[in-house]
Amino acid sequence: MATTPVSQDLKRGGAFLISETAPDEIFTPADLNDDQRLIGRTAEEFIVNEVVPQIPELEKHKEGPHRENLMRDLVKKAGEIGLLGAGIPEEYGGSALDKVSAAVLSEKMGIYASFGVAFGAQTGIGTIPIVYFGTEEQKKKFLPRMATGELLACYALSEPQAGSDALAARTRAVLSPEGKSWVLTGQKMWITSGSYSDVYTVFAKVDGEKFSAFIVERGTPGFSTGAEENKMGIRGSSTVPLFFENATIPKENLLYEIGRGHIVAFNTLNAGRFSLGGSCSGSCKQVIAIASKYSKERTAFGKQIAEFGLIKAKLGEMAIREYALESMIYRTAGALEAAMSAPGEDKIKQAMRVLEEYAIESSIAKVMGSETLDYCVDEGVQIFGGYGFHEDYPVARMYRDSRINRIFEGTNEINRLVIIQMLMKRATAGTLPLIPAALKLREELLAGPSFDEAPRGAFAEEERSLAQAKKIFLLAAGTAVEKFRDQLANQQEIVAALANIVMNVYAMESALRRAQKATRTRSAVAATMADATRAFVYNAMDAIEKDARTALAATEAGDDLVTLLAALRRFAKHAPLDVIALRRRVADAVLAQNRYPFEGR
Repeated sequence: MATTPVSQDLKRGGAFLISETAPDEIFTPADLNDDQRLIGRTAEEFIVNEVVPQIPELEKHKEGPHRENLMRDLVKKAGEIGLLGAGIPEEYGGSALDKVSAAVLSEKMGIYASFGVAFGAQTGIGTIPIVYFGTEEQKKKFLPRMATGELLACYALSEPQAGSDALAARTRAVLSPEGKSWVLTGQKMWITSGSYSDVYTVFAKVDGEKFSAFIVERGTPGFSTGAEENKMGIRGSSTVPLFFENATIPKENLLYEIGRGHIVAFNTLNAGRFSLGGSCSGSCKQVIAIASKYSKERTAFGKQIAEFGLIKAKLGEMAIREYALESMIYRTAGALEAAMSAPGEDKIKQAMRVLEEYAIESSIAKVMGSETLDYCVDEGVQIFGGYGFHEDYPVARMYRDSRINRIFEGTNEINRLVIIQMLMKRATAGTLPLIPAALKLREELLAGPSFDEAPRGAFAEEERSLAQAKKIFLLAAGTAVEKFRDQLANQQEIVAALANIVMNVYAMESALRRAQKATRTRSAVAATMADATRAFVYNAMDAIEKDARTALAATEAGDDLVTLLAALRRFAKHAPLDVIALRRRVADAVLAQNRYPFEGR
């Protein structure tokens, strides 16, 4: 598979906060090559032709073999056309897709969330542990049959008493007296595709202490699955508990090393978080298209409701937020692929290092993807009005399906903490020079306002806002670190506010650089993209100022706070903008095409 056709500057994860990135240094949907576009078309045709017609049957959520087999058979059918081998190396029967192609594939799975979840359980968290951490024997035994769909896989981490705190797991593993097998005892909860999978990556503590990973196969004595959960959403997917009552597995089914299960778990989740962001992006596009079409079919007061300003405001804002999300997803995909394809060491070890390096960007994709989708489906229901609350219309299902995304693959609260934790860890280690950047900012504040040359060009105001937003992060984060030092992690509300700033900075820059690349075409879509960028940056600056004010007010008081807030106001100042007009123009582009207007652009 061809790699990304743009030059990539291999910056460190999180470096966007303190460095400049040129438009040509980021990957955008316009840079997709023919192979990558073909993968997208193949996946979309499969979902539309094979999966969508089965949605009514899948959604019935009745226990029993018929529903389970239907989803299982659809996943297997995806394997027959080569869609399940995306993350599996070619030597084990996979297609080893580049990260951009994998992002395209994840996006298309967002068309129907329940299938997307089952697909991700197989190709992502179900497969990645063996690809990255399996022995040669384990890879040869399982991966070729996973690639074809002969074996279906899933991932078992959560427990009834240990959700976000995965390392508090109570499932135990002990070596049998003869030393030839592991004996597992405990329970897992919320296991996607658990009812029909053949291979399970299960986490347990060896001797109740050493957190480790194991491969458990269906049919293992002492291992059983429970009844289907009665879920609010993603009803078409299987979600069951797993039970281990002295379940005996071969000694060689230990995955990686004893006591190193957290390495397996967290690297797998990093990859899963990024894929989830891509899937959410695809779902956003789906609801935008559905809402646009309905708004032209529904009339009120003698007009199509699409003609009303408040409906246009919704459609425009949905497209604007999706544009920023999509820009981040493909920028990150391009960075991942560039780093993974760089010459060097063993490709598997390199991939693991890259996933850890870009853990911050992966968490951003997950949080912003899930929250953008929640916004879009909520407004989609509102556009449908009462019909949006009726199960006969797809927005009701999409509304229900969306809610889980903020919970699994690590809750959004956990991911916000991870973003700042990773940044602070790298700053302390000196691998990301945040501390020198914060000290430089302090010198700038002491020196007073500077008269540096202002940015020029079509996006001068947005460039200035972006630069100032990065200073705002350094101001708020530097103040918090100085006050709380190694206890900052205990100030979770402040940490969350800082994470919000980080996410908005990444989104602003991604949207802006994409628009700058597009302006070279001088096309109508480039003009609309510019409108979306300006609107997003304008609103993001307001959100950044609010989060920074919240963090500063919780950190300092008195004259020190007054001084800091004065600096914040100076950094956050931006020219007024007619966002209403921008949203209307974006909405008009949506309505003209009855879909998200920047697809593949």
